[in-house]
Amino acid sequence: MKSNRNYWFMVSPALAMLVLVLFVPAIYVFWLSFTKSTYGQSPEWVGLNNYYTVLKDPYFWKALFNTAIVVNSIVFLEFIMAMGVAVLFSGWIPFRKWMIAIVLAPYAITEVVSVVIWKFMMDPYGGPITKALANLGLPPLDWSVEPSHGLFLVVILSIWHHLPFTFILLYTALLGIPRDYYEAAQVDGANAWKQFTRITIPLLIPAMLVALVFRYIFAFRIFSEVWLLTGGGPARTTEVLAVYLYKQAFRYADFGVAAATGWLMLLASLLMGSWYIHLMYKKMFRNEAE
Repeated sequence: MKSNRNYWFMVSPALAMLVLVLFVPAIYVFWLSFTKSTYGQSPEWVGLNNYYTVLKDPYFWKALFNTAIVVNSIVFLEFIMAMGVAVLFSGWIPFRKWMIAIVLAPYAITEVVSVVIWKFMMDPYGGPITKALANLGLPPLDWSVEPSHGLFLVVILSIWHHLPFTFILLYTALLGIPRDYYEAAQVDGANAWKQFTRITIPLLIPAMLVALVFRYIFAFRIFSEVWLLTGGGPARTTEVLAVYLYKQAFRYADFGVAAATGWLMLLASLLMGSWYIHLMYKKMFRNEAE
């Protein structure tokens, strides 16, 4: 009993901080989602009207669709690229330390600076990458006018900036796999592909699931890239949920609708992330289940 009291006494500051910083604001936002609230007015209880307002708004569904496309594209492509780079670096590669530093460099740059850099390079009228595409006879990405081009550039930008996070998780997990397994597989005549599918992938599943969960959470909250690049335009066609929430709160001053949007975002992110991870887990363990 004494040891239990000491344990709770030692962790109580951390628990108190979690309650004050996370739990209390979350409960307040949840309560706010059932009220009509704006600047200079006391919140007025309206029940589920805010959720009804959000769910009947076509801009919300457009933002949800854009978010789903962008998030899945980012997570899927980034995961494949990070896995390939991690496998490459786990073998022999010249100047390994310098190459790892180069791969990790984008993560040291803030999101705002990243957007400014890519916005300059992809400028439709004079950016270096736009000029290079023109010299190759390829059409430019007119992201300021074409919504699909804008979302595509957001995906590229986010992958470039956050690839180091996924890479370092997978790379460190790869380094933790004992080399004895691969040596035994070579003795048994297994080629590189069989070693990858029978040894590397099964032993990487915990790290893969962690990487996928965190990237889904981070990617679903994507805001800076879209807001600084297109602002949700043209005509709100490139809005994502975080931009939609921001506009409801600070452009239209409707904090109740913004709070309801936040809780709907939480629900949607949980559903999307759990669905993808369930499919991933089912694919990895299909043979065992059968």
